[in-house]
Amino acid sequence: MATATNAKPAETVVPTITRVYLAPVGTVAPTDATSAMDPALRDVGHTTEDSLKFNEEVNFEQIKSAQSLSPIRTFQTSEAGTVEVDLQQWSGPNFRAVYGGGTITEITPAGGGPKHYKFAPPRIGGRGEVMAVVEVIDGGKHYRYVMPRCMQMEGVSKDLGQGKAAVLPLRLAIQGGDDLDNWYMITDDPAFAPAA
Repeated sequence: MATATNAKPAETVVPTITRVYLAPVGTVAPTDATSAMDPALRDVGHTTEDSLKFNEEVNFEQIKSAQSLSPIRTFQTSEAGTVEVDLQQWSGPNFRAVYGGGTITEITPAGGGPKHYKFAPPRIGGRGEVMAVVEVIDGGKHYRYVMPRCMQMEGVSKDLGQGKAAVLPLRLAIQGGDDLDNWYMITDDPAFAPAA
């Protein structure tokens, strides 16, 4: 007699399209997996095909006792999450996202001609938070990871080697709060339907 399995190939996910959106904290989050997003959520544009990563880390402590060779209790002490992606489009908004803020000013060249622009990264204490939405599409299945508060908390290292595309490394740390979820995912994937 064959053993029953729960093998369901339709429940695998192969991202065919991914998008990253950023907006000011407090922007209206998407309410479902496919409707139009708030116009304040700005698509960062092209990203490298293998760089998008979502990470969650949890830390635990254990209580040990002289009466047991195993821990008698384990409890969670912290939770941290990050989103990593390499942006292919160089623009003022993308530079500000990658550096956690900063200013862009217009400069008039001494000899006239087209305008020039100066980007200055934020000073210490000047980094700001953003809201992020990561959209993953696999055929007819849609997933939206919503992170109400994120902050760019890593240094920026750019490879400016000749003859290859230079990317902007966006590294966001998810921020928490007692009054909202650190992050959540919305999907239309029927495999997520609660069991009857």
